[in-house]
Parts: sequence; structure tokens; C-alpha cells
Amino acid sequence: MRPNRVFFPQPLLDAWIADERVELHGDELQLRDEGRRYTIAEAVHVLRDAAGGGDRMKLLGKVKTRDQLQELGAEVFEASMIIGDDAYDVVPGFVGEPIGAAAVQSPTANNSEEDLLAQFLIKSL
Repeated sequence: MRPNRVFFPQPLLDAWIADERVELHGDELQLRDEGRRYTIAEAVHVLRDAAGGGDRMKLLGKVKTRDQLQELGAEVFEASMIIGDDAYDVVPGFVGEPIGAAAVQSPTANNSEEDLLAQFLIKSL
């Protein structure tokens, strides 16, 4: 079973870095308050169809890494993405996969990865 992945929007990461709430070491991100670590890869969250042509690629609402999008022939520039004749509004950022205990920990109702990240976000905002 694959660990839960988390999307970190670029503007939020920028704020966390400025506030020294996270540490970046190569492709590893650590949440200082929680001690959680993630292997990160550049990605985008696909928000909406900007061209009105429909979502032929079935990407709306999904997070895709730059490598996955490159395989599809996508071109990403800031908050826009084009694949063939289709255009999308996207949020740039990074997708993270838990490292260490968080990656193997079986989530419970009280300590799932999503709950812990939500608690961190609430404290951060």
C-alpha cells in the first residue's frame, strides 16, 4: 500500500520558509513543529478548465508531478497549463510522500497523516 501523499502549494511553502516553519534539504521537506519529513517532487494541482473545452484528459481536481505532465506533453507556466488544445488553471507546488514512521504508521481516527497535517496547518495560518 502506497503512503498518503500530501500537496504543498507553493505560496504556502514560501510563507512557511519565511517563518522558518519548515526546512528544505534537496528533495526532503521537514515540518519543524511536527518533525514530519516528506520526499517532495514538483507538482501542480489542476483546478479548472480555462479554455471551456471540457476535461478530456480527466485532470480536474488531481495533483500531477511535473514528470507525469511531461509524459502527457503538458506545458506549465506559473498558474497555467496547456495540453494540446486544452488549457487549465493550476496551483504550482510540491507533492510529498511521508518518510520514516509516518510512511509506515497505520492511521487511526486520532492520528492520521491528514489529521496531523491539518493540525499543523491550523497552527500555521
